[in-house]
Parts: sequence; structure tokens; C-alpha cells
Amino acid sequence: MKITPGKILAQINSPEDLRNRDRSELIQICDELRQYIIDDVSVFGGHFGASLGVVELSVALHYVFNTPTDNLVWDVGHQAYGHKILTGRRDVFHTNRLYGGISGFPKRKESKYDAFGVGHSSTSISAALGMSVASQYKGEKNRQHVAVIGDGSMTAGMAFEAMNHAGDIPNNMIIILNDNCMAIDPNVGALKEYLTDITTSHTYNRVKDEVWNLLGKMSKFGKSAQDIVSKIENGLKATLLNQSNLFESLNLRYFGPIDGHDVEYMVTVLNDLKDIPGPKILHCITTKGKGYALAEKDQTLWHAPGKFDKITGEIKKKVFTTPQPPKYQDVFGNTIVELAEKNSKIMGVTPAMPSGSSLNIMMKTMPDRAFDVGIAEQHAVTFSAGMATQGLTVFCNIYSSFMQRAYDQVVHDVAIQELPVIFCLDRAGFAGADGPTHHGAYDLAYMRCIPNMIVFSPMNEKELRDIMFTVSQDDFKDLKQCISIRYPRGEGVMPEWRTPFEKMEIGKGRKIKDGENVAILTLGHIGNYAVETCKILEKEGINPAHYDMRFVKPLDEVMLHEIFQNYDKVITVEDGCIQGGFGSAVAEFMLDHNYSAQIKRLGIPDRIVEHGEQIELHRECGFDPEGIAEAVRAILGTKKIQQKTEDVKLVLN
Repeated sequence: MKITPGKILAQINSPEDLRNRDRSELIQICDELRQYIIDDVSVFGGHFGASLGVVELSVALHYVFNTPTDNLVWDVGHQAYGHKILTGRRDVFHTNRLYGGISGFPKRKESKYDAFGVGHSSTSISAALGMSVASQYKGEKNRQHVAVIGDGSMTAGMAFEAMNHAGDIPNNMIIILNDNCMAIDPNVGALKEYLTDITTSHTYNRVKDEVWNLLGKMSKFGKSAQDIVSKIENGLKATLLNQSNLFESLNLRYFGPIDGHDVEYMVTVLNDLKDIPGPKILHCITTKGKGYALAEKDQTLWHAPGKFDKITGEIKKKVFTTPQPPKYQDVFGNTIVELAEKNSKIMGVTPAMPSGSSLNIMMKTMPDRAFDVGIAEQHAVTFSAGMATQGLTVFCNIYSSFMQRAYDQVVHDVAIQELPVIFCLDRAGFAGADGPTHHGAYDLAYMRCIPNMIVFSPMNEKELRDIMFTVSQDDFKDLKQCISIRYPRGEGVMPEWRTPFEKMEIGKGRKIKDGENVAILTLGHIGNYAVETCKILEKEGINPAHYDMRFVKPLDEVMLHEIFQNYDKVITVEDGCIQGGFGSAVAEFMLDHNYSAQIKRLGIPDRIVEHGEQIELHRECGFDPEGIAEAVRAILGTKKIQQKTEDVKLVLN
């Protein structure tokens, strides 16, 4: 289905085309751009509310600044759909987030207008500052550098680090603070309250406008007059707010708040800011989901709703006639509540992902025992460590790729101190349409090398529940170790998943089936692919053994001795990077114990894998059911029997 743009938008194939339009047309362009986003996302899916909220800002920025000569850096990227459509990607935008299509986030190799690749939050200020300092060094006096950051992303330490540096060195950066009180979930913390105080100070806003008008005429005054005006402005800000302005305290000139949906006024303001030297911050008030009533009303649901009927607002979901397996995140969210009801020591922590991790279930039922700490992964880990020192049992739930941002804290604040923090790494393995910035490819490798760390991955819902039960018991603390429990995005395989808890033996795997000639060793949910592989191969007279290893660290050495004593051909399968991961651990065991076997490792190769559905990416990397089967045939030296076989049910979405 082809999405038809509005009359003016159809003529805009680049920011240059936009800048050639009359200023009086900007409101209509915004209306057409917003409608195009609604039309496209309703049919093809994707992130929704964030980009609707910055339509006017996207138009104003490209209208005022000479992009791509002027650098425009979008934080996170959820809000960059309008930017992409305006920068020559309108006619391919329907491929957004699809396998082989354009990325859902700004990407340097995709467009010259994407000044910096993003996906994780709070990087824009640092990047734009680096660009601005480089321009100063090269003598590019008129080149502008703009960072667009959401108020939720401001909670990360990296944003404060960048602002602290920006106020201390010569640069000409402009920071646009897109303030809508939302990340994916509602923002939390003192900064949110501070911004609300600024936003609701009517006296401050009225006088601020008068000061702004005066500042806008600075070119008519001499330097001494400019200094006087600046001092008056700073004094008014501090007095009217009854406190020091946070941003001014960091030597950032603060302007705002202004209406982020008034495109004509924003054009005026941005043109004025271009002429004011030094680092500046413009505070824009926007509404996430602006222009689509349902998205404005329930901003979390409409962050990325999937396909929907744009007229009725009905979100399209698959209809099943039989019970379906739950998402792993929901198994976690319900199980932690079930355990916490019986164990008063259990606490939950997540950095700004309560709905994405399903910790929101606990936050609703036990609000004093579950914490959303904002976009602050480092703090989440050390905060958890602090509670663990006081004897509490802390489940710290962080997406695998986001955990990369807190690696030092895992080592320094948890593992070295022998604290039994329980890390639950959601979205482990391929994350799907979010692409390489969100793929949880590396946690097996970077976690298993840490002393005092246990690394586990469940093959199904029962194993996830049982490991959570096991490590929530008091005797787990006696091990003086922490644990990483990693599981993928999407559904499991057990519709009837609420099984009784059974205690697990740490470091113990399980044999799924005996076999001949070759053994398949799997870790985690991807083992369900191997189950299907065995069904495929049985029709060809091939009978591989299959072992669900469960633990990468400690490895089940008893089971590995059995495997290498009986099989000289071994295939390892993991939804993680091949280098340094599960397969590497098995190969190390083989060498350390002087076994000689042929090992084939399947997993994520040593390259950046782009976005697509999980099964598409597994197939590309050769560890979907047929890919595993082909590896078995290859290691045995047999060929695929050319016959029609029944379709294999895929167990990962």
C-alpha cells in the first residue's frame, strides 16, 4: 500500500525544498507531515507518539538551519520520523524498521542529514558538543550544531556530564530540550518536578518574554548594553523562580519555555538563537502524540502501538483460537510479584523501562518495593548494590543492550563486593526491528568473564520461573555471587506457564534427547529451534543428541565430559555473539580437558547485523531451525534430502 503525501509535502524531497517554501505555508506543511506519519505508521507499524510530538520542531529546525552543513543530532531517535521524511526518505519510509529497509533511528551511513547515529538515550549533547568544538578548531564560525534531547533523556548522567563540559569550553552549540514529561513511560525524578516548576511559573514566563524581546534586539546595542541586559535577564530568572536556574548555573544560556507546537514562533526564536554566541538551551513544551487524540490520552500505549485503524484507533492484534505463550517479560513481571508476596526482602529496579520489562506490575501492587530510577542504568546497578548490602534481594531488570552502559558498575560495585544482585536482561539476542543499537548481542561474552558472576538463560517459561525462585532464596546469598539471567524479546513456548516452583541446581544443564554421531548444545530460548531441527533431521535418518546447557557460567562440566566422551562432532547454538560467548566457553572446556572434537559454533557473527524480524535475522545468521539442520548435515558430510517436508512451527517472533 502506497501512502500518498499531502500537496505541499509531495514537493518536499529535501530540506532545501522546505526552505524554499513561503513561511506562511509552514502550518500546512506540519499538518501534512503529521498526517503522513499517522497514515504510514497505522499501516506499517513503528514508533508513533514521539515523532508526532515534534512535527513542528522538525519543520522549524530544517527551515531555519542549513542542514546538512549545520549538524542536527536527534537523541534516541524515536522522535526522528518527521526528520527522515523531510530529508529525502519519504518515498521509502514505508520500509522503516522492515528487513532490508531504512532504520527506525538516525543512521550516518543512511543519510548525510543524519549527523550522528543514535538509539540509546542521552548521547546528543556530547556528540553535538564534539562537533561544535571541532568547528571552532577548524575556524568554521558560521556552522551551527543542534542537539534535540527529550526531558526523559536528561535524567541520564551522560547528559549532565556533557552540559557541565559545554559550559566550560568555547562552543556555539544549541540544545533543544523537548519537554513532554514522557520517555516511554511517564518521567520520574526531581528534574521532572524542576522543569514543571519552570513551565508553570506564569510570572516568570510573562517577564521572560519581555526579556526575550529585548535580547532579540541586542545587535542594536553596544557590548556594555548587552552585558547589562544579560545581567537583568539572569537576575529575573533567579528571582522569579526563587532558585538558581539549573542550566544557567552550568553556564548555558537558558531560553524558554516556549510552545513547541507553534511553528512560526519557533522559527523566529531559532533564527534569533543563531545570532547569540555561546552554548544555549531552548526549552520547548510539547505533547507526545500531538494531533492524534488517543495517542495524547495514553502516551505509553501509543509509543509504539503496532498497526492500527487510524479512524477508530483499534490496535490490530492477532486473533488466536487457542491459548498462546506469554511474553518472557510478562513471566518475569508476574513471577516477581508472586515471589515478593511470600518474601518481604524482594525488591525490583528498572531504568525507565517499567512497561517494557513488565516491572510495572509490581510497581502497581507494591509501589514501595519497585523503583523506576529514570534513564540511569549506572545508577540502577549501584542503587541495587546498595540495597543488597542491607540484606535485600534485588532484581535489577535492564535490557541487554542498555546493560552495556553500566558495565563498570557491575564489575566494581557488585561483583568485586560479592553482592548477590540478580540482573534480569530482557531483549537478549536479536531485538528485531529496533536494530543494532538494541540487539542484545554481547551480554554472554561480557558477563561470563566477570568473577563472582553466574550466567544463565532459560529455554522456556518454567526455567525462568525456577531460576528466579532459586536465587530469591536466602541460601543464594551464601554463594556471594551475582547472576545474569538473560531472555529474549517476545513469547515463550508454554501456554500453561504458571508451573509450581522447583529449585534449580546452579550450573546444571539437562539432556533433552540422546542421539548419534553429533550433539547439539543450546543455550536459552533458541534451544526450541533445535527441537524443531531434530524433527526435520529425523525424516532424513539423522539423529542428533540435544542438550539444554542453561548455564554459561558455571558450565555443567559433568555433562560436558559426557558429551565429549561420546561425540566427536559438536554444534553450539546461541542468540549472542560467537566471539567470546557460549560456544567459546564450550571450546575452552574442550581444550582445557584435552578432548579432540570438531566444533561448529552458531550465533551472531562478528559484524553489525541490521534490523528485521527476529526469525529473519536468525535465518540470515544461520541459526534458524533449517540453518541448524544445515550445520548438522555439513559436519556429518551429508546432503539435504530433496523431499517436501511439513512446515516447522517458528517459536520466536
